Formats: sequence, C-alpha cells, structure tokens
Amino acid sequence: MNIKYIWLLIVTITASLGGLLSGFDTGVISGALLFINETWDLTDYLQGILVSSVLIGAVIGAATNGILADIFGRKKIIIATALIFIIGSILCGIAPNIYVLILSRMLVGLAVGIVNFVVPLYLSEVSPKQLRGTIVSLYQWAITAGILFSYLINAVFAHAVYNWRWMLFFGVVPGIILLSGMLFLSDTPRWLVSKGRYDEAKKVFAKIEPDIDADKEIEAIKLTIKPQAETEKFQFKKWMIMPFVVGIGIMFAQICTGINTIIYYAPTIFKTAGFDSNLNAIYATTGIGIVNFLMTIVAIFLTDRIGRKPLLYIGLTGVMLSLIALGCAFGFEDILGDNLKWVAVGSLVTYIICFAFSLGPIGWVLVSEVFPLKIRGVAMSICTLSNFGFNFFVVASFPVMLNRLGGDITFWMFAFVSLLCIIFVYYFVPETKGISLEKIESNWIHEVPPRKF
Repeated sequence: MNIKYIWLLIVTITASLGGLLSGFDTGVISGALLFINETWDLTDYLQGILVSSVLIGAVIGAATNGILADIFGRKKIIIATALIFIIGSILCGIAPNIYVLILSRMLVGLAVGIVNFVVPLYLSEVSPKQLRGTIVSLYQWAITAGILFSYLINAVFAHAVYNWRWMLFFGVVPGIILLSGMLFLSDTPRWLVSKGRYDEAKKVFAKIEPDIDADKEIEAIKLTIKPQAETEKFQFKKWMIMPFVVGIGIMFAQICTGINTIIYYAPTIFKTAGFDSNLNAIYATTGIGIVNFLMTIVAIFLTDRIGRKPLLYIGLTGVMLSLIALGCAFGFEDILGDNLKWVAVGSLVTYIICFAFSLGPIGWVLVSEVFPLKIRGVAMSICTLSNFGFNFFVVASFPVMLNRLGGDITFWMFAFVSLLCIIFVYYFVPETKGISLEKIESNWIHEVPPRKF
C-alpha cells in the first residue's frame, strides 16, 4: 500500500481488530469443549447447545443493530461491541454451572453478531474502490488471526488448573484492544454524508485518500441518498431483490459448506479419527489455525487482482473435493486403520486452504459491496443474521449428525452443498472488482444481470 494511504492503513488495521474478537470466540470453544466435558458430563445435544449458544446471541446482535448502525454510526456500535465482549468473556470464565456458561456465551455471541456486519461495513465505506477487496479481506485475515490466537491460548492453558475457564476468560484481551483502538478513529465519510455532516466527511476523505476530489465524492454519495421526506416513505423495490439474493446466498455458501464444523469441532473430529489425547488433538488443530491464517493472505493480495468470482470457483471446487476425501476417510475407516487420522488431517488442511482464500474473505467483501447506501446497514445486518442462522443450524446439528449418520455421510452432504454453491456463484454473483459502490448500486437499479456487471 502506497505511503500516502498510511492513515487508511491505520484505520483498516484498527477496525479489523473486530475480526480478532470474532475469530477468538469462534475458535476458543473448540479446545475448551474437551475440558468442559470433563467438568460436566455433557450429552451430544447439550454439547451442541453450548457450542451454538454463541450463535443465538449472534442472531440477536445481527438482527437488532443494523438500524442502530445507520442511526448512531459505525464507530459507536463497534465500541459498544467491544464492551459487551469484555463483559461476556469475564462471565464465561467464572460461570458456576453449564447453564450460566451457556447464557454467558450468548452474551459474547451478541458482540460477535454485531461486529461481523458492522466492521466489514465500516471498512467498505472507508476504502478506495481499487483497494476495497483487499481492505475488507483484512477483516477475514483478522478473524483467522483470532482463531489461531484462540488455538494457541488453548494449548497454553491445556495443562493449567481451571484450564477451560482461563481459555474463555482470555477473550477480554481482543475486546480491550478493539475498544482502545476505535476511540481514536472517525466514522465513515459515507455515513457522515448520509447525516448531512459534509465538512467532517471531507476531512475523513482527506486523511484516507489524499488525492481524491472530496467534493466530487460527496456529491456522488448525495445522489444515492434521497431527501429525508422520501426516506421516511421508503418502499422496498423490485431491483433490491437481487442484492439480497447475492448477500444471503453467499452467506449460505460460506457457512453451509461446513467451515464452522471444522473450526468449532476440529479437536473432536481429530479424536474421532484416532488422536489419542486432548493435547494431541489441540496441537493438530493449532496447525489448522496456522494454515488458515497464512492462506488468507492469498485472498488479500488476489481479491483486487484476479477478482471475486475466479477465487470463489477455485476455492469452492477445492472445498468440495476435500470434503469428499474426508468422507471417504471415515467411510473406509476399517481399511485405513491408524492412517485414518492422517487422511483426516490432510483433508482438513486442504479444506482450510481452499476456504481461506475464497469463501472466507470474499463472502464478507461481497456483502459489504452489493447493497445500496440507504439500506446498507440494515441489509448487512439481515445478511449477518442469515449467516448466524445458518451457522446455528449447522453447528448445533453437527455432533448429532457425526454420531448418528457417521463421518462419511455427514461430510459428503457438505460436499453436495458445495457443488450447489458453485452453480449459484456462476448464475447469481456479480464480479465487483474495481467497481465503485455507487456504480454497483446503479447497475442494480437499471437491472443489469449479475453476470454482466
């Protein structure tokens, strides 16, 4: 990134710490669950409820805060999110029983639900069009950093007294980092323009994109915002259907191809595949986290060079093939014997590589791009709500599916979903590389087919 974008880089890194928060919460339960099971003997159903409880909170957070982000601004909502996460992490660490732990995880989930739509929204609205894919991809990279951080914390505290309590309590760290950083940032210029705060917007543009004609940008944004009187009479129009099809559809693809069954349950999968101890399963999972973190860098460099759709095609194909291989590993368990665990490791590594440079970051890039400014906060909230709704269903049902249907049928089902998602991307997802947010909105209004953007 050019030196003239140094303030933009600072803003991007600081806001992306919200991804660190989300990733930590996503990954930490995977190792903690093994030890929580030793504290309280949980049934398959109760395990599913504990792991998915965070998603219940996330659904609430995603459903209620899109309007608030449009009213109060992106910055204030991110700050509130950090505070909620800090409080929730403390309560998780001191929970006296499984039911208090579940409720505390729901509170943490509230923060995760908010941050997963408001941070990509914030980043997309401060990004120059030629760097937007790269910058929003940094959010997904921060998520993978948070996941890796959580795996490392799990490994550090695995032998400690009250191990799982320390694991969950450590979530206060990313919460404090995010809170501290956001206090020094401004809101997005597009939100400021939507509130008539043109002078403030001009100052933000001057910092994040020094060479831009701020007055011209502000006028372009104003053209996408109708007078307040019309806003109050807002009606949903036919052309708005397709952005929602794309946004909700890509969230379905991101979740229902099985990513969070891997992130949440990787140690459980490894133990099922033959690893003989909690610690060895956690170490193997940490390796998965490292691969996830490193491969997301590929998306950061390629999203604005190759484009969104080519990376989605390649990634989804790899995801599908690795899921087929993982299913075969469990299906031929008797033949593979002790080698099953290594086939499982290879399949999961391949899966993570393919997901990390495609669906992971590009899903959030697309939902931050495809909606008109006037409803962007609410629309991204709806997409994030759908993300966590899909997530809840998949994560809550996975332990039951794994134990009742077997690993082969379970992972083959995810592979079939991956095939359907490839078809969806081909027909319904537009290529948004290098197109301004205002031009994307204009294409929808004029009913340009997604394949001809």
